[in-house]
Amino acid sequence: MASKKSTTTKPSFRLLGSSESTYPNSPTFKTLETFPNRNPSRDYWITFDCPEFTSMCPVTSQPDFASIHIRYVPDLLCIETKSLKFYLASFRHTRCFNEEIVNRILDDLVAACDPRQMEVHGEFSPRGGVSVTVDAEHSKVDDIPF
Repeated sequence: MASKKSTTTKPSFRLLGSSESTYPNSPTFKTLETFPNRNPSRDYWITFDCPEFTSMCPVTSQPDFASIHIRYVPDLLCIETKSLKFYLASFRHTRCFNEEIVNRILDDLVAACDPRQMEVHGEFSPRGGVSVTVDAEHSKVDDIPF
């Protein structure tokens, strides 16, 4: 039986396979790299977990710690993992409220890969005895007018 050859071209990545270890100073969706979804006719979930996310409080400049969970159903493109790592690490010196961070991550990921569905869940560590959990969602189904 003959083997099946892929007719798709190999994506060119800036970060994957590179020894570059310098994280961006601020988040931008341009850091995110994608590759073609090889199963675009099927709905399936991809999940990323970032249990060591850090950012800065916009008022006190103290570090905020969180666990960020991202789930999405890709359409034509998938997010490349190393570029996501660099993107999330770029928040380390970013002063933002927790709610803004989760919504910005969702907006940037949607801009990069235009998924069918996406959820970003942020669980921020307690500060002053209060923890914050933020959920943001995107769905192409919601964009269809009735």
